[in-house]
Amino acid sequence: MNQTSMKVQIGTSSFTAVLERNTAVDALVEMMEAGPVTIRMSDYAGFEKVGPLGTSLPASNRQTTTQAGDIVLYQGNQIVIFYGSNSWSYTRLGRVEDLTGWEEVLGSGDVTVTFSLEG
Repeated sequence: MNQTSMKVQIGTSSFTAVLERNTAVDALVEMMEAGPVTIRMSDYAGFEKVGPLGTSLPASNRQTTTQAGDIVLYQGNQIVIFYGSNSWSYTRLGRVEDLTGWEEVLGSGDVTVTFSLEG
């Protein structure tokens, strides 16, 4: 089976994330099939952006250490994208592999991020 990827749009910059295989990702893909998912994300602790998904996904949390580019589900209903590292219990959703410009785009302050399926 091919890897599924999604587009992560932040302002005018676009990144590709390779998705994990789990029930949370299946539910997120279903949401994206209905249309792009846009989330207003706030900076937290200087290493991540976090924003409410507006619905809950089936979580399968595991203690994990994240790296820049990781996209995870937190508490079942929030998406977190990392430009730093953290250790916590998350459900992994995917990972941006080409991080060129990633930290600059995420910068400080709030950002609006749109997740959509690669067409």
